[in-house]
Amino acid sequence: MTPPRIGVLPSGPRDAISDVGQIRVGHLTLDRGDIQTGVTVLVPHGGDPFVDKIPAAAAVINGFGKSAGLIQVTELGAFETPIALSNTFAVGTLMQAQIREAMAAHPQIGREWPTVNPLVFECNDGYLNDIRALAVTEAHYRSALAAASADFAQGSVGAGRGMSAFELKGGIGSASRRASDYTLGALALANFGKLEMLTLAGQPLGRQLGKPSAQQKRGDTPEQGSIIMLLATDAPLDARQLRRLALRAGAGLARTGSFFGHGSGDIALAFSTAYTLPHIPSRPMQALAMLHETRLDPLFNAAAEATEQAIIHALWHAGPVSGRDGHVRRTLRDILRQLSDEENPCAS
Repeated sequence: MTPPRIGVLPSGPRDAISDVGQIRVGHLTLDRGDIQTGVTVLVPHGGDPFVDKIPAAAAVINGFGKSAGLIQVTELGAFETPIALSNTFAVGTLMQAQIREAMAAHPQIGREWPTVNPLVFECNDGYLNDIRALAVTEAHYRSALAAASADFAQGSVGAGRGMSAFELKGGIGSASRRASDYTLGALALANFGKLEMLTLAGQPLGRQLGKPSAQQKRGDTPEQGSIIMLLATDAPLDARQLRRLALRAGAGLARTGSFFGHGSGDIALAFSTAYTLPHIPSRPMQALAMLHETRLDPLFNAAAEATEQAIIHALWHAGPVSGRDGHVRRTLRDILRQLSDEENPCAS
């Protein structure tokens, strides 16, 4: 079985966010009984992100989230550490790990230089993971950072280990699209949605599968999940344009069936690898012509396609996980096989 192909735009060679610039992604996965969680780290370029900051902007589609660092990103239009993803209760730990890494590289931080702004995103993996155990450590961040590669696993790995999507196994997914002369990549940490909401490549699959039980009407239960969507492009965009781009991740999210429920933390961050912003004032700012507003539509389309594809890849590549208190999440591929067998019982 191969995952459904979304849209009409061509993909990059990996069909992943690492098709953009020098981006690398690393995971550390914890799979120990009730502990089903992990850390994922995205490295934005081959240099030092504190010295060479990355232009970026965030769009908070629904703000039921506990991420760190977004206020400064919104104010200054840049970030200055690798991007870390994990479970909700690991945010503080990962912040400390990022601070220690930056201070070790630059003793001037907090002295002659300003402090560092860690950038951490989270989703609540508490259904499968014993989130109260506070299992993620600073060493796990360092391990995920050291493992960062252009070729990385998707599904039930890293921060995606304990995540659920559409009451199935969710996790980490990625995709890329070519738009005009530029590439756009997406990485999603998918942990949202009720089963009856699931729309797969335009087909309302969840309506066939999400039938209400005798005990409970599914429509009466709130949608309580989250998704983090990271968009990267090699197009030269400023922070204002990047915020416009980040908002288009919501279009891809909606196509999978989400309506951004009350209890969902739906956050998108878009950044450009076309240039960096120097930390040291004596270094000149790069002279670069930004993309004209009238040329943004292909990137907007790419953002929607790549985000939807990344969510599908998160579901598609995920393996089943058994976790806390015997909770289990089956996979999208398993239910598609089951559906196929029911429709064609003679199939071998």
